[in-house]
Amino acid sequence: MIPNYQQFMRPLLEVAHKANGQEVKLRDAIAQLAEQFKLTEQERNEPLPSGKQSILDNRIGWARTYLTKAGLLDVTRRAHFAITPRGIEALKESTEINNDYLNRFDEFIEFKQKSNNNADSNNTASNPTQTPNSDNDITPDEALRAAYRKINDALATELLERTRKVTPAFFEDLLIELLVAMGYGGTGEGAAHALGKTGDNGVDGVIDQDPLGVDQIYIQAKRYSEGNNIGAGDIRDFFGALNLKKAHKGIFITTSDFTAAAVDTAQNLGTRIVLINGKELAGLMLRYNIGSRDEQVLHLKKIDEEFFDI
Repeated sequence: MIPNYQQFMRPLLEVAHKANGQEVKLRDAIAQLAEQFKLTEQERNEPLPSGKQSILDNRIGWARTYLTKAGLLDVTRRAHFAITPRGIEALKESTEINNDYLNRFDEFIEFKQKSNNNADSNNTASNPTQTPNSDNDITPDEALRAAYRKINDALATELLERTRKVTPAFFEDLLIELLVAMGYGGTGEGAAHALGKTGDNGVDGVIDQDPLGVDQIYIQAKRYSEGNNIGAGDIRDFFGALNLKKAHKGIFITTSDFTAAAVDTAQNLGTRIVLINGKELAGLMLRYNIGSRDEQVLHLKKIDEEFFDI
């Protein structure tokens, strides 16, 4: 299990102290700490949701940032740091170094207050009772992403509930919009007519996979309430309909879910059938802004080390 960023603070200071006053390369320190905590290769490389940085690098990076803000470490140059006299003293007087310990230093308190003030300036107006975030075991990056997931999960649930209540015609138009947004059916006025115009032999619609209509995908869509799940019989019926059409690809979409038998049946049939349940449908709607829109875009920035590499 990857330690949280506070659990990396003292070990990181110890790595710097062992350098006997010399600077330490951050990448070397990460490797040493990975060995010290006996992390597996998978744990060392486990990425953040963005995929641009590993969780290990992110947490040790934040540990270094907090220790630097408290004056226990000094960033000497790009991706290098050294322990300060205050850091050496901290190792002598405390067995545990965490945010509570760092709060004894004015520089760290000032840093945290600035961070909280910046974060709260956009929140307290809409929620006057909200108090600044207390220190915890996750990095600010992880807290932001957790909040993002929580907001999206709630929004996806509401999207799905509303989709279950729309009319059949509206549901059909919604799926057309989604599939076109995903790149199916080509572009222009002719793109939307491909779905929902057949309605025969157990197939609800067909849409071109490419702009020229060389390859087609057949669609089955069921606007069902929660708990009214699709069974294996429904999948076999759809498979039979695809055979009549001499089709090789199908998409079965439902606002409910598929039974385990239905999933097994779809996997065992010779024809490629993709199953999209309600949760996945809501996720796609969020991703392609169908029934939702971007309210605010936040850009996560980080230092451009190469810029300062003189």
